[in-house]
Amino acid sequence: MILDEKQVLVIGTGKSGVAAARLLLQEHKNVVLFDGNRELDTDKFYEKEPELKDVPLILGELTPEQMKLFSVAVISPGVPSDLPMVEALRRNGTVIWGEIELAYCFGKGSLLAITGTNGKTTTTALLGEIMKNYCSDVRVVGNIGIPYTSVAAEETDETVTVAEISSFQLETICDFRPKISAILNITPDHLDRHHTMECYIHAKEKITLNQDKSDTCVLNYEDEVLRKFAQDCPAKVVFFSSARRLEEGFYLQDGEIRYAHSQKDDLVIPVSELNLLGRHNYENVMAACAMAVSFGVPMEKIVEVLRRFTAVEHRIEYVTEKRGVRFYNDSKGTNPDAAIQGIRAMERPTLLIGGGYDKHSEYDEWIEAFDGKVKALVLIGQTAEKIRDCAQKHNFTATVLCDSLEEAVDYCYSHAESGDAVLLSPACASWGMFPNYEERGRIFKEIVRSLKE
Repeated sequence: MILDEKQVLVIGTGKSGVAAARLLLQEHKNVVLFDGNRELDTDKFYEKEPELKDVPLILGELTPEQMKLFSVAVISPGVPSDLPMVEALRRNGTVIWGEIELAYCFGKGSLLAITGTNGKTTTTALLGEIMKNYCSDVRVVGNIGIPYTSVAAEETDETVTVAEISSFQLETICDFRPKISAILNITPDHLDRHHTMECYIHAKEKITLNQDKSDTCVLNYEDEVLRKFAQDCPAKVVFFSSARRLEEGFYLQDGEIRYAHSQKDDLVIPVSELNLLGRHNYENVMAACAMAVSFGVPMEKIVEVLRRFTAVEHRIEYVTEKRGVRFYNDSKGTNPDAAIQGIRAMERPTLLIGGGYDKHSEYDEWIEAFDGKVKALVLIGQTAEKIRDCAQKHNFTATVLCDSLEEAVDYCYSHAESGDAVLLSPACASWGMFPNYEERGRIFKEIVRSLKE
């Protein structure tokens, strides 16, 4: 086994890196940790992670001699695979793995993996609940917040793993092979990391790299890229569509989700019975249903969960109502396409809070999607002026720039009327102002709940 040849380097000391190092230790591998932050307090790190106290920790950079010591380097999702140090390790013969490849190496059971630009977290959470309603041992992991490596050592042949997988994680797979995969959609995102749309698309499609016709891939028929990819997809393809009736697959028609199969056409559930808002969420429901049915879950078991499932935190999440104004937290709307879905889900005149870290996205389609719903666009963060200029180009001039999220919420509350909505749906990442979208959403909710009636 390649992990037995030399030492294994784990790059990054965050949640993913720590989980990877723990797994390697459990499997009795020779581990070294690395972090590029020279100022990292090693005493505090070992105090926080006492089980890693005997694992060497290198800070700053690797020497040429150290570069030759490792058979495998495991990189955390936040570490670009084209980082100069990673490239140098490759040149020295080190195999580069992501955290999910390491977990897959030791994991057991059946793997169901979901990727896509938007909707991954909701679909993963929903599919996880469906599988728990049918199977006795289900783990929900990945980009949803629980490292796959943190559960891999505990898995058995009966385990079902439902994994949210990002494009960053797919960059470095080797043998990773889901029994059932899904690509929900592909729209521009993370171009600061992938550089071109072609590279981003290729990363997403890699989820099927090792699949064959005994495996299944669920695809969005309304995504032109994915419809074309279906022709070359190595797995059996199951489609879902929110815009047309399908001869085979799941589709949305006249307010109903239906399943066409084996010359039958069955009602799954009226969308009025769901606790989720918006067409994009109906797509997430159809994707989860398609994956569950492909696994063999009876439809009645699926529908039981659909009726009780509620929106995941930070995704068009209802917060509260004050003075007749409803507040919604869509902090997970970290790119324009996700934020478009947030706007489309609003059924009231809306004061929209946007802006954040610049991932080199374009905002034209987002502005065009306002469709008369947005009364004011309140902007924060690095992209505030860029988005304001884009809005003005599209003749939307009701923009306000604020220095903080608290100031933005105060502005919205003071200018909202009874019957309005205030929506945090930034269309940007949180970095620079917040460590992650979860913290941004949590603080937004705290600010909103503290507003005086």
